[in-house]
Parts: sequence; C-alpha cells; structure tokens
Amino acid sequence: MNAAAVQRLERYFQQIGEVLGEESRRGSFALYAMGLLGEGERKSVEPIAARACPDPERVDAMHQRLLHFAVDSRWSDREVRRQAARYALEAMTRRESVEAWIVDDTGFLKQGKHSVGVQRQYTGSAGKVANCQIGVSLSVATRTEHLPLDFELYLPECWANDEARRREARIPAEVSFQTKPQLALRMIERAVEDGVAPGVLLADSAYGNSSDFRARLRALGLHYAVAVAAQTGVRLLDAKGRPRKDAQSVSDLAWRIHERGGFRRCTWRQGTQDALSARFALRRVVAAGVPQREQEPLTLLIEWRDGEPEPANYFLISLPEGRTKRQLIRLVMQRWRTERVYEDLKGELGLDHYCCRAALLMAG
Repeated sequence: MNAAAVQRLERYFQQIGEVLGEESRRGSFALYAMGLLGEGERKSVEPIAARACPDPERVDAMHQRLLHFAVDSRWSDREVRRQAARYALEAMTRRESVEAWIVDDTGFLKQGKHSVGVQRQYTGSAGKVANCQIGVSLSVATRTEHLPLDFELYLPECWANDEARRREARIPAEVSFQTKPQLALRMIERAVEDGVAPGVLLADSAYGNSSDFRARLRALGLHYAVAVAAQTGVRLLDAKGRPRKDAQSVSDLAWRIHERGGFRRCTWRQGTQDALSARFALRRVVAAGVPQREQEPLTLLIEWRDGEPEPANYFLISLPEGRTKRQLIRLVMQRWRTERVYEDLKGELGLDHYCCRAALLMAG
C-alpha cells in the first residue's frame, strides 16, 4: 500500500473513530476493517482474529473481542454507515455526478435453519429456490463508478412471527416483517434524509410492480426507471398528451407495436467482446389502475432481444420528455452494475462469510 493510500485509510479510520467514540471500539473497528480489507480468504471473525493475533494463546480472546464489538458493543450502526457513505461519496462525486440509485437484492446461501432470516426462497444468486438469507441493497452510481450505500436483511414472516426464534437470535423488538419494497423505501428515505445527491431510481420488477413504491419515490422527489411485469396495465397518451380510455397490458401493446414494425435497434455500449444491442420501442403512457390524482405521464420502454420470442423487459420511466431513446436505454441498463457490487462485496470483503452479519444488517 503506497503512502497516499495509507493516508486516506488513516483519515477514514479517524472519521469512523469519531463516531464510535470509545477507544476500545475504535481499536476493534480498525482490526475488523483491516481483516476485511486484507488478503485472507475467509473474512469471518474467527480467521480475522487468528490473522490479527501473532500469539496463538490469545486468538480466542481476540475472537471474543471482535464478536463483542460486532454484536454487543453499543455503537450506532446508522451513524457509522452515514459517515462511511459520506467519505466514499465525497471521493466518487469529485470526479463525476451521481446518475442513478439502484435497488436490488442478493442471496446468502446457508446450511441449516439458525441463521437469522434463512429459509428456502428464490435468489438470483443461485438462480433457483435455495436455503438462504436475502439482503436488500441500495447503491449509487455515476457514469463509471458505483458504491454500495446501504443494506437491510429481509426477515420472512416465518421468522418475524416466531417468538422462540426471535429470542434465540436476539432479534430486536422493533424489527418486524417488511416486504422487500418496504425495506428498499426505508433505505431510500434514509439516503434522502442524509442529503445523498439524487439520482434516477433503478429497480427490477419485484420493486417496480408496486404502484405504492413508485408513488412514494415521486413523493420523495425522486424520478424512477423501473422494470414492470408483462401484465402491467397502461393507457396510451394521444397527440395532445391525454390518456386514452382503453387500458391494455404492456405485453399486448408490445405485440401491436411489433406487428407495425415499430421496434428499432439501438446499441448502448461496448461489451467485453461485442457491442450490446437489442430492439427497443418507446411510448408515452399513464399507469392504469392508479387514482387519477396520482397519474402522471410516463415513458414505457420495451426491450426485445435478438432470437427471443417475446420482449425481455418493460420499463416505466417518470422522467419528463427530453432525453433521447439511447440516453434512456443507457440509463436503465445501469441497473445491472449492481451485480458487480455484489461480486466485489462477496469476493473481496466476505459479505457472505460471517453469520453474525445478519445482526449488523438489521442494526441500522
């Protein structure tokens, strides 16, 4: 590590230390953080303690110290995360402005049934139903960089409503069942409260399908570009911007556009081997089934990939007119960068190595 990197790390530790306060907490944080940043393959507490302690007879004491810091020590996870986000955002936005906020979720594969929130459930990490925990994340992205900003553990109803499991896992009383969109909104509201530079909110259909989720984003002053299901109802706008009376699913609308030859090819960026392109169509719509007072003109973006029998994705975008089709396509495609976030967090920082991390995820 060069001198400039050491200086930056010391400044970061100093800022987090000011939030932690007590000297012993500051020391434990530094040990734990260096363990995550180090080269060790496993990033759970026990191997971190072993690597940090040259005396084998003191490894157990170091292990207990780090466990106490992570689980029992009285420090504000909310304040630590806020300070860490400020530090990273300051460096990232010095070069480019924030373009997008990205909501997504990832799975942590587990054995057994004692890890908090674990159950058999679908996770994109495995591409199937598996025994796992699910974490919902909020990341921010500039044109070239991305930063994980916040995480929440999804607590299924079978956990939230089981008093015996709650006691055994020491789940705080204030933690109740919330859907994944509700968890995402909780993090988004925190980011707005903390003054994070706004971006267009990107999310897949698990979040975009919720009209309440979309309405809350607009109430917070955020625009969105979210995926929705094929059966989502919309009404086309006429030449004067007025909604037509007849509602139709976005899938039916896509087929009508296809029959009229209305899809056009667009390339949005160069991939590792080939240019990334597909056929797209744009239409101005309002969402059907939404109270009239909450309706606003939206752009429906439909993606039809080569060789596929039907469209791959439908996106509702709340941004006002003015951006080109290519700009909108490039924006919605930013969502896939969250996979790189998970790859980095799991591969380099051991996000899925430590079973007590569930307590850390819920502490905020």
